[in-house]
Amino acid sequence: MFFLKKLLTALILPPGLIILFFCAIFLFSKRKNIIRFIAVFCGVFIYILSIEPTSDFLISKLENQYRIPQRLEGDVIVILGGGVYNSGAFKEDTVNRAIAGYYVFKETNLPIILSGGSVEGKLSDSEALYQFFRELGISENKLIKETESRDTAENANFTVRICKERGYGSIILVTSAYHMKRALKHFSDKGVKVLPYPADSKISGSYNIYSFLPKSATLSLSVKALREHIALFMLHF
Repeated sequence: MFFLKKLLTALILPPGLIILFFCAIFLFSKRKNIIRFIAVFCGVFIYILSIEPTSDFLISKLENQYRIPQRLEGDVIVILGGGVYNSGAFKEDTVNRAIAGYYVFKETNLPIILSGGSVEGKLSDSEALYQFFRELGISENKLIKETESRDTAENANFTVRICKERGYGSIILVTSAYHMKRALKHFSDKGVKVLPYPADSKISGSYNIYSFLPKSATLSLSVKALREHIALFMLHF
């Protein structure tokens, strides 16, 4: 009964519902074979991206080489924002990065650069993070806001500028594990020493029958990984 409930939930909600829609087009379409082929392709493609083994495979290529360092050495902690809602509430990536950054601060008592500007007129990541850390009792002279950046490349550009102005030669970089490879590339190219501190891992690692039911959260994670792979590929041009 429990499995049936999970199965029905997976089928009546996206992406399961979308997959069923493409299956219906394939079964009932009387048009040319190309329509049926496109329907099958889209349905299979969405299904594959919506199951945990696929998302794990895509994410593992980004995360596997980064581990939490045994020794925390640097001049400053850099936390990259991962998005905030208009209300100021953190999105998932920002939550994980903030928690990891706070742990690093408690271990090192180093100053923190909060990197992330405002996109589309919304509250900036750095401002939301600043308010969060002030509420946790971190003094304002330990917090530095970088409010201009809109993407990872600009995170690196504007943050390294602050580091050079203040004499910071090495940083402890806190961001999501899946995002670390690209972030590290941008920061290392700017001539600073970087110690990566991955904030979280999104790999499931173990599977059962439920791992093969399509889920919107898994599809979202696969898309996030694909976007990251594309961004890394574009760095070659």
